[in-house]
Amino acid sequence: MPKVVSVSKCAEHTFSKSIADSILLIEGEGVEGDAHRGKTVKHRSRVKVDPNQPNLRQVHLIHNEL
Repeated sequence: MPKVVSVSKCAEHTFSKSIADSILLIEGEGVEGDAHRGKTVKHRSRVKVDPNQPNLRQVHLIHNEL
C-alpha cells in the first residue's frame, strides 16, 4: 500500500521547499500556498514562450529511496 512520507511547499520560486505538516491540494491547480500552483504554466522559461500554457507540473511524487 502506498504511503506518504513527507509533503513540502514554498510560496516563492526557490530550489528547496520546506517540509510541511500537511498540504491542501486544489483540483486542477496544485498545492495551496506553493509558487507552482495555478492553471497556467509557472516555469519562468515557459512563461516567456507562452504564459497561457496549461500547468502540467502541479505536484511531484518522488520515490522514498531518493
